Amino acid sequence: MAKNNRTDWYVYMSDAVESRNLGNCSAEKTGRRVPRGHKRREEIAAIAERIFLERGFTETTMQLVAARAGASKETLYRHFGNKEELFAEIVRRRSARITGGQDSELDMNGTPREVLGRLGLNLLDFLTRADSLSFYRIMVAEAVRAPELGRIFYAQGPARVLGEVARYLGCAARRGELRCPEPELAAKLFVGAILANHQVLGLVAPGLEPFKGKKMRAHVGEAVALFLARYGPSR
Repeated sequence: MAKNNRTDWYVYMSDAVESRNLGNCSAEKTGRRVPRGHKRREEIAAIAERIFLERGFTETTMQLVAARAGASKETLYRHFGNKEELFAEIVRRRSARITGGQDSELDMNGTPREVLGRLGLNLLDFLTRADSLSFYRIMVAEAVRAPELGRIFYAQGPARVLGEVARYLGCAARRGELRCPEPELAAKLFVGAILANHQVLGLVAPGLEPFKGKKMRAHVGEAVALFLARYGPSR
């Protein structure tokens, strides 16, 4: 696969997301030491994320990222083959913050009420934050001019989160904790119930209805209860 071929690279990344094994319920995580090269990659991605938020995708250049990161362009390209790959890494990092870990993995062995409640709060809090709303606005504007960028964003962000939720729901169903014959559909319904109108409201009328703390926890609790009323085990 030629990494400088943007279409081939997007197809490769999309297939990687789609091919994640929904039947794998392993929750094992290791506490291995992070290699120095990986740490530097994370530092560069964090700096690039701030630049993308400031300037948007079109106005962000690899040269600017390298300069802000105090790295050579050779180092930058060694970690990220092109600007699209760097952008995909940023989106992947953001999705990992929602599902709660560096590897974007939920606790596959937790109970539905615990896992979905924690995920719901993370999701709603993260996606209604000012920086997330700014990121989303930038993406909508950029995707009109560069549809491929929108596909990368969806594959590495929403699709990755939905895939991880579907994997958890399938595992919980096999343990008899849920009645969920179509985990992918159930994942979309759950995420929709969590976000409701709050992300849209934040995008078009920020500050109109303050929504934090007790209100947010109450909303998530109701959304989880609604989901479990439909997909909980038979009594």
